[in-house]
Amino acid sequence: MSKVRALIELPETLYRTLLAHGYSKERIAAESRKLLALKCFRDKVLSLGKAAELAGLSRWDFIEYLSESGVPVVDHKNEVLTQEARAAKKLARRARR
Repeated sequence: MSKVRALIELPETLYRTLLAHGYSKERIAAESRKLLALKCFRDKVLSLGKAAELAGLSRWDFIEYLSESGVPVVDHKNEVLTQEARAAKKLARRARR
């Protein structure tokens, strides 16, 4: 599989500040990929699997990263949850008969 390189440019003074706090070029790249993956997943641009791939994490590790970042893995809209609740109530009524 071929790859495409995407670069970010930082002012040297900003990079030196990050470096002084333990952010090597590799760490900046890895963190940037994870944050982009999180945003793309949250905005429904990428699926869970593709976002995990972009982040360089396994699906489970990416799910944990999402959880730590306060991003829900399953994001049902209220109307979907309402429909599912109605369906569950109907099934419960039928089971009682």
